[in-house]
Amino acid sequence: MAKIYGITSGKGGTGKTTSAINLAAAMNSFGENVLVVDANLSTPNIGLHLGSPLVPITLNHVLNGKTEVLEAIYEHNSGLKILPSSLSIKDLRKIKYENLPYITHQLKSFADHIILDSPAGLGIDVESVINSSDEIILVTQPEMPAVTDALKTVKLAEQLNKNIKGFIVTRYKRRKSEMSLDNIKDMLELPLLGIVPEDKNMQKALTLKNSIIYTHPKSKASKAYKNIARRILGREEKQSFFSRFFK
Repeated sequence: MAKIYGITSGKGGTGKTTSAINLAAAMNSFGENVLVVDANLSTPNIGLHLGSPLVPITLNHVLNGKTEVLEAIYEHNSGLKILPSSLSIKDLRKIKYENLPYITHQLKSFADHIILDSPAGLGIDVESVINSSDEIILVTQPEMPAVTDALKTVKLAEQLNKNIKGFIVTRYKRRKSEMSLDNIKDMLELPLLGIVPEDKNMQKALTLKNSIIYTHPKSKASKAYKNIARRILGREEKQSFFSRFFK
């Protein structure tokens, strides 16, 4: 059965979009049928990350009833399906957020795994993403402001009766100044899905307009996202320092 994952964080700048793209790419590299949706309608970035910033039909047009959802789905050269949002300020007017759950449900006919990149914050746009998702995946960094905002998102998801699958810690450097993983787990009271280490290749992948899964498949971040994707999919996980840490 197809499943919709909402990738959210509360705080901006935690690596939410990067995680949405790379989790989708990792699943795609395993042969899964995956669609990543830029549900961050106010500041969309997935098209920019993947080299397709300007497309004629977007999620904005679908939400406002101007076209069918199939018309707004594009395919990246990696095989990953993308549903981008518009960069135009004009298309921000009168967005019908209430239509997002219905539209995303339709997407289950086109992919087995649908990943929604959520906006930051706790507004109506984030609430619409949470309501559209079968499961929520939180992205945070090992710092108090990010974890505190992630906790607020947990409370919102609980109020909306949505299951939270777990959380991902990004840009992990193993420094004493960072929050410990045990403290983060104690605050969020959720399963830790994986740890993505700080990796200079991430910026290189952005420059190449592709996922680090394909540009630098042997990099630390690529291996981390693949192991997280395996964990989400219920596949056997390859052993690494971070996977051994969980045990």
